[in-house]
Amino acid sequence: MNDALADIDVPAPSKPAPAPPKPEAPKPEAIKPEAPKPGGAKPGGDKPGPAPARMSTLQKWIVALLLLAAAGAAAGGAWYLLKPQELEAGFVSGNGRIEATEVKVAPKQAGRIAEITVNEGDFVKRGQVLARMDTKVLEAQRAQAAADLAKAQSAVVIAESQVAQQISSRAAAAAVVVQRRAALNVAGKRLARSRTLSREGAAAVQEYDNDLAGQQEAAAAIDAATAQLAAADAAIVTARAQVIGAEAGVTAAGAVIQRIAADIADNALKAPLDARVQYRVGQPDEVVAAGGIVLDLVDLTDVSMTLFLPDSVVGRVALGAEVRIVLDAAPDYVIPAKISFLADVAQFTPKAVETASERQKLMFRIKARIDADLLRRMVRQVKTGLPGIAYVRLDATKAWPERLAVHVPD
Repeated sequence: MNDALADIDVPAPSKPAPAPPKPEAPKPEAIKPEAPKPGGAKPGGDKPGPAPARMSTLQKWIVALLLLAAAGAAAGGAWYLLKPQELEAGFVSGNGRIEATEVKVAPKQAGRIAEITVNEGDFVKRGQVLARMDTKVLEAQRAQAAADLAKAQSAVVIAESQVAQQISSRAAAAAVVVQRRAALNVAGKRLARSRTLSREGAAAVQEYDNDLAGQQEAAAAIDAATAQLAAADAAIVTARAQVIGAEAGVTAAGAVIQRIAADIADNALKAPLDARVQYRVGQPDEVVAAGGIVLDLVDLTDVSMTLFLPDSVVGRVALGAEVRIVLDAAPDYVIPAKISFLADVAQFTPKAVETASERQKLMFRIKARIDADLLRRMVRQVKTGLPGIAYVRLDATKAWPERLAVHVPD
């Protein structure tokens, strides 16, 4: 009380004024409000009234406590209204974020980016050209390979002509053999006649000797012609082997051209699937290494939510179990999904000696995949990274609550 009085301005005491005469009470109809003076003066004159009393420290504390109590009550009421509803038996929930499969677009070989034909956020189709790499070096290599191919083809023609030439040489050698055999036959008949005549004394012995020498010479000529025929056969084999070698050179040069053409085609970076461009990592005129990322795509037909469940319930979750996903950004929609992955190892490894409280910290990673057909129908509405809650049905015999009935955008 003293503190309260200390904060109130009290005028200094003065001599008591004489009591004024008691005025007569005016009649009710005689009381009229004073008209306000120009300039905003308050009725009753320009003299200020008494100063209002300031709030004491105790009163301030009381007001603050009342305000805190009111705020707490309001927060408690809001929490009660907004708190998540308790799940029925046979269901469990977990928090997570929508994730999509990422696909990296990169060149097979190091090079310079010539152009990028798409921007972030664009939807692309399978086979669409997204970027092109500079192929000047590869074009030069292909021209060189084409020249090597022409050279190899010319070598094939030369080898084939050599085969034909050797075949002709063999034919000539075979004819010589026939000729030599005919000559040997004649020489043999002459020798037989000379032998008979010389024995009868009708011919000189010298004639017999000459015919004998001619017969032996014809036999030797046949051996030489036969050897030339064998040489011609060997030359044909060699020429044909040269043809095979030249044809192999043509095949090798053609393979080099095909490889370079494939490299040139690969430098037109194409979309491997229908997707959306998430990031442009590279820029035109930048040099990237082999496998360096140029574009980052997301497959919007392979979307799932990863959540974590405690070991007390994860044993009751089965692959293919039904899931309902409710996103924070769209709480009015309930998206159907199915369990596509169950971790067999806990994410948080306990210490060697486990207590009951530590065992409750074991969490297993679960992945709920959204139906691909549904995603294709809603591909332009799919957004990744959105948080939400996934509700997992542990008991397949339990019916879904009405609030978790499937409800997706049209």
